[in-house]
Amino acid sequence: MFCTKINLIAIIILCFHLTSCSQKSNTENKKFMYTNALIHETSPYLLQHAHNPVNWYPWGFEALAKAKKENKMLLISVGYAACHWCHVMEHESYEDTTVAHTMNENFICIKVDREERPDVDQVYMNAAYLINGNGGWPLNALAMPDGKPFYAGTYFPKERWIQVLKYFSDLYKKDPEKLQEQADHVAKGIRDIENVPMNKNTISFSEKNSDEMFDTLQQNIDWKKGGTTSSIKFPMPSIWENLLQYNYFTKNNDALKAVETTLQHIAEGGIYDQIGGGFSRYSTDANWHVPHFEKMLYDNAQLVSLYSHAFQLTKNPLYKKIVYETIGFIKRELTSQEGGFYSSLDADSDGEEGKFYVWSKDEIKKNLGNDADIFCDYFGITDKGNWEHDKNIPDINEGDKNRLKKYNLTKDELENKIDSLKLKILTVRDTRNRPQTDDKILTSWNALMAKGLLAAYETFGEKDFLQMAETDINFLLKKITTKENGLYRNYKNDTATIHAFLDDYAFMISALIEYYQVSFNENYLQKANELMQYALQHFYDSTSGMFFYTDDLYSNLIARKMEVADNVIPSSNSEMAKNLLLLSLYFENENYKNQSAQLVKNVIEDMKKTPGYYSNWAQALALQIKEPYEIAIAGNEWKEKLSEFHKHYLPDAIYLGGASESNFSLLQNKFINGKTMIYVCRNKTCRQPVEQVSAALLQIK
Repeated sequence: MFCTKINLIAIIILCFHLTSCSQKSNTENKKFMYTNALIHETSPYLLQHAHNPVNWYPWGFEALAKAKKENKMLLISVGYAACHWCHVMEHESYEDTTVAHTMNENFICIKVDREERPDVDQVYMNAAYLINGNGGWPLNALAMPDGKPFYAGTYFPKERWIQVLKYFSDLYKKDPEKLQEQADHVAKGIRDIENVPMNKNTISFSEKNSDEMFDTLQQNIDWKKGGTTSSIKFPMPSIWENLLQYNYFTKNNDALKAVETTLQHIAEGGIYDQIGGGFSRYSTDANWHVPHFEKMLYDNAQLVSLYSHAFQLTKNPLYKKIVYETIGFIKRELTSQEGGFYSSLDADSDGEEGKFYVWSKDEIKKNLGNDADIFCDYFGITDKGNWEHDKNIPDINEGDKNRLKKYNLTKDELENKIDSLKLKILTVRDTRNRPQTDDKILTSWNALMAKGLLAAYETFGEKDFLQMAETDINFLLKKITTKENGLYRNYKNDTATIHAFLDDYAFMISALIEYYQVSFNENYLQKANELMQYALQHFYDSTSGMFFYTDDLYSNLIARKMEVADNVIPSSNSEMAKNLLLLSLYFENENYKNQSAQLVKNVIEDMKKTPGYYSNWAQALALQIKEPYEIAIAGNEWKEKLSEFHKHYLPDAIYLGGASESNFSLLQNKFINGKTMIYVCRNKTCRQPVEQVSAALLQIK
């Protein structure tokens, strides 16, 4: 049988699950023997492949039309700029003229930057899971001229890649009908994945739902080291945001313990750049020690939010330090001249993973002299190395726990000493060849970073954080807004080319709502509402009550998918559930409120089964159970009052106000000359107005 042959091929091909990240060295001023259609793109990842002998095309009409015209199969290769194994495969196969000849002769070859085109990645990644049961990057899919995939896998060593290409090339010539049959079968499976039907049952949300989810989730928490119980650990910020919120509503101490254990260990582990600030994408071990060294904007954005919120609740000074250092890293290394934020830093430099970040003990001694011992004890640096090849990853968890007594220092004295030594080592590190930067700017990731900066500003009152967020939001609104009042996804070299996806709208709306709550500038809230109207018109599926991931004006793939489960980034549907509810309160829009509730209803059973992948949904559920307070601040001293509120962790409150009358009904007839009044409201009912924040807080608790 044909399908049996396909599966046998799958078994003999080596696939690496979720491998990732690196870039090639700078190739400017070199002469190239080959140049393909990628040379006209702005994506750093696509440009890395512009001089391969493979005749690559970007995803688009030209390549797809050429495949149909020439009746050639499609070869769709997906990766991203920081992907180490993507570039291993490039060096082994795509730079090899013999392999390239086989690819060019039998396929129309398309290169895709998954960060620019997550819609394409989503479709063909689903194919990989259906065919092989796993996925990751690089992702390589073979498809019929109509785009329907019949095979997909991840990294292939050169000889196995040649074997796959020849096998399917021969089969396409001999029996294309069977390949088409397989492709039709896979395409149907792709369409069926994660397309959620409308839940028409009557469901009453209750605290019992949240309790059940926590009972299930806590079985997978690593109570000793933090995070979830797995050999590879991702920070997964939305899980811990959910547990912070759950603790706030229920006073469940175990939930808070899980958060604090996690935040402590990742802050003091190797996954955190102890010298320069900022987090790597994940840890390759259960102790948060050995990172995969790439740094992604979206991770750091969410972790800034998380540590800021955790500080509001616990006042742990470690969390403040992490926020300040991480934002320092973002400002220093991922901020464009226009105020937008770049996408990532590579894991590799000089062709070696982590080389920029690791140290031998001799290097530390050479640069710190008599202070080397205390530095090495603090960060677990040894002669033999705490990693590989006698190299060390600075890691407080690996360090000497008796260092205060050993060096006869107070805690503050030790920290001040270490901070000064870190600056010396950072200066030395800055002389090394740097990992390359993926300098494209993505709307959704920038919106997440703006939210992180706003959370940090609310918590710590640091005006620089607010300025960074304001600049980014205004930059985005200027550069990525379409004539149709929609959004673009990407920006580079003063150019935006790809129409936005649902996550771009979801996180941009969320950032605008958050910015209103620190500025009380209603223009930004009105813009959030306009974007929601656009999303409802072009993404919303009234049959299911869910949002599609792609705009109906720009959807040309074999399946129109929905992004449902929360992962390293919360799903766009779960964020829209939160946005709809908040906007329903500001604009008194019952349709928004009902649409938000329907979104949560549609996934409530999945939330109970696998809460770790529905953590942002769980936060939306909590706000359905306990509708947020609306805190109106009316008067000239609104900034001072608002700043006092922001020092507290209040996930069940939204803010509105200003110094003058407003179109919002909750602000009408609220102004008293010479006074700044605070109104705590819920369900359109306000309690007795007060002038002191302390009195208003008593009305909330």
